[in-house]
Amino acid sequence: MEIVEIERSIIKKYRKEIRSPFIKGIKEFSLINEGDKVACAISGGKDSLLLAKLLEELHKHSKVNFDVEYIAMDPGYDRANRELLEENFKYLNIDGQIYDSQIFEVAETITKGNYPCYMCARMRRGFLYAKAKELGCNKVALGHHSNDVIETTLMNVLYAGNFKTMKPRLRAQNFENMELIRPLYYLREDDIKKWRDYIDLRSLDCACTVTKSSESYTRKKVKELIRYLKEDNPDVEKSILRSAENVNCDMVLGYQIKGEKHSFLEEFK
Repeated sequence: MEIVEIERSIIKKYRKEIRSPFIKGIKEFSLINEGDKVACAISGGKDSLLLAKLLEELHKHSKVNFDVEYIAMDPGYDRANRELLEENFKYLNIDGQIYDSQIFEVAETITKGNYPCYMCARMRRGFLYAKAKELGCNKVALGHHSNDVIETTLMNVLYAGNFKTMKPRLRAQNFENMELIRPLYYLREDDIKKWRDYIDLRSLDCACTVTKSSESYTRKKVKELIRYLKEDNPDVEKSILRSAENVNCDMVLGYQIKGEKHSFLEEFK
């Protein structure tokens, strides 16, 4: 498909499903402001590739003056996945850079092969922040969509015993004056898949050369649970997503603010 048609599909054919919820998230959460320089982190998957095109379109037409750097990290992909990432940059006409690292190998060495996924994720995030700072950026944009937020919220409740969600915007802990933003917060994964299939995009899935994450299995089970619940309540996803902005602290046993834990018993002191 020609690049003109690919770009037109975002603002015309999938305007309601893709562009409108993207703009809604940008405005509602003030994700991009005057003078920002955003590092768009591209993993090679469908979500981050769509994010790159959406930010590119916004950068061209927005009244807000901001800049974008399109960056991808190769954590140690095999040749086929590296070539696919490069091909997708060309196919989508993304003016970005791919930076090499050996994070897969280092994470496996540090953990001695025992579930290196958590270490890998932390190292990849740190690499992105460092590269963004080097390029003069003050924000890193990731391609998490609403289903990622919903599933992560449920995974924390069901498997970690806490209520914690993905925020659309947060400050980086170890990098001063750096923020992480999630502009696809209101986009549905099914709609992203429809766009991917429409433009004949062959994107990366999990390209890990070390192991398949146990989180992938857990997330799969949560997806199945949500599908089952939707049979009786079609709005169950919307309810889970909104629950994070409707927390009633008067009716919980404990909560945490800026690392400090509080108990409901404090009201009886």
